[in-house]
Amino acid sequence: MAPDMRQRPPVLARPPYESVVLLLQGGGALGAYQAGVYEALAEAEVHPDWIAGISIGAINSAIIAGNAPKERVAKLRAFWELVTTSPPWDLFSDHVARLARGNDARFLANQMSATTTLMAGATGFFAPRLPGPWHQPRGTIDATSYYDTSALKATLEGLVDFDRINSGAMRYSSGAVNVRSGNFVYFDTTKHRIRAEHVIASGSLPPGFPATEIDGEHYWDGGLVSNTPLQWVLQFGPRRDTLAFQVDLWAAHGDFPQSISEVATRQKEILYSSRTRENTDRFRNTQHLRHAFAKLCDQLPDSLRQTPEYETLSALADHKVYRIVELIYHARHYEGDNKDYEFSRFSMEEHWRSGYIDASRTLRHPDALARPTDADGLALFDIHHFD
Repeated sequence: MAPDMRQRPPVLARPPYESVVLLLQGGGALGAYQAGVYEALAEAEVHPDWIAGISIGAINSAIIAGNAPKERVAKLRAFWELVTTSPPWDLFSDHVARLARGNDARFLANQMSATTTLMAGATGFFAPRLPGPWHQPRGTIDATSYYDTSALKATLEGLVDFDRINSGAMRYSSGAVNVRSGNFVYFDTTKHRIRAEHVIASGSLPPGFPATEIDGEHYWDGGLVSNTPLQWVLQFGPRRDTLAFQVDLWAAHGDFPQSISEVATRQKEILYSSRTRENTDRFRNTQHLRHAFAKLCDQLPDSLRQTPEYETLSALADHKVYRIVELIYHARHYEGDNKDYEFSRFSMEEHWRSGYIDASRTLRHPDALARPTDADGLALFDIHHFD
């Protein structure tokens, strides 16, 4: 999977921002795209100060935050090669995928691989629960999911240095949902001591995976409420000039479906991408108000600066700027609604390569990391808009 020299990103100086943030969305097997994005960022020497993820994004985030910079790409590759290790009966579908010509043949190969995952699971990640949940005692955790994720804990503990995550060298956040209360929570190194359970909780998507117990409470996948950590970082983090790389695995825009299979695919894309647009629009409005308040406060006479109203407005006001660089995976036509659990090695390599190429092209563009100059102090960049 060595990239062509012409695809490599340039080595960059530290971008002109107080904080560099990496935001990784959930999307199962598509998460290899995020690993490719990170490889390009690492080659360009663009290192995040804060990394936040949901579901598979939380796993990739933990591997990045829990390793020294020179080891991160290798550890990401070790994880993705482990979980895409094919059982003997799936070698045929990988072979078909490599030889496939045309969307129909490749669609068939992907379907075969996804079916294998449903039956056999993914090495080092999850395995079918045998006997199934219907045959387990009511009230046990085994009765609540189709797969057992206990292998993931050992995988994470082998690839991630949790002492490093908790050292404060890089801020780490992962989102999950409290099953009993329904509240969306973030496990964050500024408030929690992160363990493998905090990472696994973020990816405990029911009914496939069981809830993860942490300190007496049970948690499910954060994607049930919001599949992107954008709002957490931009609205609840410290206000700083921020460069955020938002790596999404589901495209909001897509073609009108032509079959029931395409309906299922489009439904997933809309479901898991909608909060991204909503959060961005809301944050733009917030930025508009902050900058307006800041301009107003700058013009007030000293007599009004002593009032409670001024204190309220000044607490909301600032001139901070935010650049959001969007890196969005755009699925091929042969990828169906099972693309998030199609764990073939061939597809993983494609996803990784796509992320690397998209990030490299982005980093080579002269405007990608530029500080915003508009009145609201917020600018978006998506390399696909320049195609």
